[in-house]
Amino acid sequence: MVIADVPSVLMQIQPTIQRFARMLASVLQLEVEIVDENLCRVAGTGAYGRYLGRQQGSSSRLLRYVLESKQEKIVTHSRFDPLCEGCESKESCREKAFLGTPVILQDRCVGVISLIAVTHEQQEHINDNLQAFSDYVRHISTIFVSKLLEDQKSSGSISKIFSTMIENMDQGVLVIDEDNRIQFANNTALKILGVVQNNMIGKSIRFRPLTFESNFTHGHMQHIISWDDKSEIIIGQLHSVQERQLFLMAFHQSHTSSTITPGGDDPHIEQLVGECRVMRQLKRLIGRIAPSPSSVLIVGESGTGKEVVARAIHKLSERQNKPFIAINCAAIPEQLLESELFGYVKGAFTGASVNGKVGLIQAANNGTLFLDEIGDMPLMLQAKLLRAIEAREILPIGASSPVPVDIRIISATHQNLNQFISEGKFREDLYYRLNVIPLTLPPLRERQDDIELLVHYFLHLHTRRLGLVYPGISPEVVAVLKRHRWPGNLRELSNLMEYLVNVVPSGEVIDSVLLPPNLVSNNKESERVNIVSSFGLSSVEDTSGTALEEMEKQMIREALSRHSSKKQVADELGIGIATLYRKIKKYELLSA
Repeated sequence: MVIADVPSVLMQIQPTIQRFARMLASVLQLEVEIVDENLCRVAGTGAYGRYLGRQQGSSSRLLRYVLESKQEKIVTHSRFDPLCEGCESKESCREKAFLGTPVILQDRCVGVISLIAVTHEQQEHINDNLQAFSDYVRHISTIFVSKLLEDQKSSGSISKIFSTMIENMDQGVLVIDEDNRIQFANNTALKILGVVQNNMIGKSIRFRPLTFESNFTHGHMQHIISWDDKSEIIIGQLHSVQERQLFLMAFHQSHTSSTITPGGDDPHIEQLVGECRVMRQLKRLIGRIAPSPSSVLIVGESGTGKEVVARAIHKLSERQNKPFIAINCAAIPEQLLESELFGYVKGAFTGASVNGKVGLIQAANNGTLFLDEIGDMPLMLQAKLLRAIEAREILPIGASSPVPVDIRIISATHQNLNQFISEGKFREDLYYRLNVIPLTLPPLRERQDDIELLVHYFLHLHTRRLGLVYPGISPEVVAVLKRHRWPGNLRELSNLMEYLVNVVPSGEVIDSVLLPPNLVSNNKESERVNIVSSFGLSSVEDTSGTALEEMEKQMIREALSRHSSKKQVADELGIGIATLYRKIKKYELLSA
């Protein structure tokens, strides 16, 4: 734990290197540690972001090896490597895999850039992408070093190191200044946006996330990016770096919508994701009716988000700081529902609490009461609820005097209440009291234009919650999902996305082979999707798996012969660079 007396070359520009480390970790989804020639930690992420400037101890054998040998070191299973023999910290070591790259400046190793896996998922991520990560870090290191000395005195708004690194990234990157103007855009970003550099620098730009929950402020999510009179839906991460913003676009931009009209006048409603015409109309209607105290009846199929809409109305109303009480009339036994809604006084019946109980209607006083599945409420309770609405008071079980209440009632059902009225199952007078403002939620099958927005919403939700890498999704899968009937609506789609993020290889694209058989069987067109669809072949019939693999192998071999860059090969074939390296290994094309 000795701090060098004279700052090293890397330590002299430590803030720049720390920004570099954070960006590299964000891009590769791994931890990053950078040390100088004295084994002092210059920068790091996660647990490696602590003790900056402190010299590493004797346990840093891998870093020391890279410094002394000036050679890259790869360890796919830490503790089993010969260098780990005799290490006193071996048993407590959290590192599961390691990739260390030397920083060579004028034939001298001035530091080490290391990628580290501390989870089994990250370990698999390194193992699956070894060659790609090695080439990438070596490339970045070369750029970094070539500009190191000449840029130490640079005082521009974006240093040449920073801009050169961004320009050579495979991800699209935008740098936005404090006035929300584009200060820098790399070629990948320009290609995704379909514009040229000269037309973008200095443009005012606006980012509007399609998700508004407070816990969705980080990680990949969909943004509507607007400039001039244009708008695009782009998946990415928005970071604040000093006084600027850095927008990192995801590797997989799988949306098919080329443009979207910004809904600047629509209220921002948490979880109510949708930009199709009917959803925009719904959001505008919710914004208009929310301030009113009138009752609302929400009708929609199961899983369409009726409670989400009810909570949105409450949050946009003047009652937003008062209670929101939700009760499912179908989930509580009939004999308990009355006491739950209206409460009871001490000694009201055998088994009653000695202190009595405040009912949910009284608990919602000055706030909102949400009655889900109102069609399942017994007729006797319907009469008592009607009395409470009309008199604005309730009579707890066993009480001798009523209790005044001020509530707004929002009810919901998936049933046909008009039919229930004709069958004598629902009171007509209560129906008219509840149905002052009717809202109808469309089923998911009628919201095809929103399918992709919702897919990425749930991908973001579940990858963040489970700590997984945000995947891409193939156009073939999106087409299958748009054709599906979705009997379970949003709930069914959410469950499917949670399943897919668990089974897709880390950082890869969700393709049709991962879809559950029942989903594929309901989409006859999807039966034609096969392994060669990624390579531009629209239909291959009566072809065995072996023949398909041979065809794929030949296409990769030919593409390799045409290009010197693996990135160009991957772009031509329409696959990720990591997938390309895996297939090269699979088909033994390593010498190509």
